[in-house]
Amino acid sequence: MQRFFALALAATLVSMTGSGPAFTVDEGVVVEHGTRAFDGLIEQSEQFVAPADGFDVGALLSAANGAPPVICSLAVQAVRNGGWSDWGDAPSTALPRVELPQRSHHRRYDDEDDDEEHATRELTAADVQQLLQALGSNDACVRELSVRLIGLADDSLAAPGLVSRLKSDAPTMRAMAALGLGLVGAESAATQLIASLRDADDAVRANAAWALGRIDSGRALGPLVGLFGDKSEPVRLAAIVAVGRMDSTSATPSLIRVVKNDESARVRRVAAWALGELDAHDAIDALGSVLASDRDASVREMAAWALGEISDRGATTALAAAARRDADDDVREMAVWALAEIGDGSSTEVLGQVAASDKSSRVRGTAAWGIGQLDDDNGHAPAGLIQALKDPSADTRLKAAWALGQIGDSAALPAIRDALKQEQSAGVSRALIRALMKSGERSEATLNELLNSKDPRVREVAVRGLAGNGHFNPWPWPMPRPRPFP
Repeated sequence: MQRFFALALAATLVSMTGSGPAFTVDEGVVVEHGTRAFDGLIEQSEQFVAPADGFDVGALLSAANGAPPVICSLAVQAVRNGGWSDWGDAPSTALPRVELPQRSHHRRYDDEDDDEEHATRELTAADVQQLLQALGSNDACVRELSVRLIGLADDSLAAPGLVSRLKSDAPTMRAMAALGLGLVGAESAATQLIASLRDADDAVRANAAWALGRIDSGRALGPLVGLFGDKSEPVRLAAIVAVGRMDSTSATPSLIRVVKNDESARVRRVAAWALGELDAHDAIDALGSVLASDRDASVREMAAWALGEISDRGATTALAAAARRDADDDVREMAVWALAEIGDGSSTEVLGQVAASDKSSRVRGTAAWGIGQLDDDNGHAPAGLIQALKDPSADTRLKAAWALGQIGDSAALPAIRDALKQEQSAGVSRALIRALMKSGERSEATLNELLNSKDPRVREVAVRGLAGNGHFNPWPWPMPRPRPFP
């Protein structure tokens, strides 16, 4: 077990900076990054990874042999070659998917520092040959780590060996070869990968489709669309994702048929995503229909996202209906986000109603944020937004105050003043002060009270507002949750 942890730390040594959260891995052992408890393991890992020399391929593969899936997953994930996630990864891999603990969401990388931390020596031709040979290993971890490391190689070194393995009699080898070609971005292998779309094995077809999407080969568009009716769900998913990555709307009619008719909710959802990615304005009516009637909430949510991404005002009616009436919180939130993305001022009242009355505080907050995003020349704050200043959720109140500052409606000043007198949250109070300033507050009594506050941050925001500085510090910049990836 010690060498397995050393393997994981070898692959992650350069990516672990500072202290992170503790997490549990195989056999109940708790690993806590950045603590002295693992100095011994780090020393062991240095036989595989050294900052000056990169890594020893043979030692890494030897350590990987027999590693538990959790440990191998940590090592593979740390290779960071852009392939390990539900969004970017291949449909068929050697290693079974393992649910890994999440790292801190507050950790950020500086691009320059990140490049320096992950700098390793380039793979040599001998390294690549060793890794190619290891693709035939009986051990899943060895095969998985090998193909991920091959993905770091120059395609001129890796592509010939991978292409030759596309002709292997073993389906697993052909699938791994297609995965490797996608990871290295081997444009020279497009013809062979297109041929592999006709492979008898589902995993090979799926990986070949995924690889062609990574390569972004326009020649593959027609053959990929031909897989939209494949009997295998993973193949259909891979083909649709690949087409979604290509800058061509010629597949729009085929994607519309899929999003309306495919029996798999996962496939319909990815088809909706692809239509959004392709900015397919011709799909507005179809996506609106899916948003209104698809039986699966995740499909409706993605249809709402796609309509927001396409940003066509013709979608506002369907989105407004979903924002008011859909039974699923995620769908309603995505619908109000999409209305904000479109930016049509006619959506102000709808979003105001949602901000005031939706049962979900998250949806109410996103609706309030959305009002501040709209292009409404009237500068009118809807009643629902003003009502949201009394919301039980501090997050919703913050977003409502921010939106009122964006609108700058002087008619809202009495409500903002009343809210400020009652507000207990420092962050929301500063957002309310910003709203006061942006809405034209000129009351001497109010201004004196703010400028004489015991809280220096309140005084700072008031002074900046009086000075006409629009970039108040701190700036309450609420954002909704991220878009749903397929």
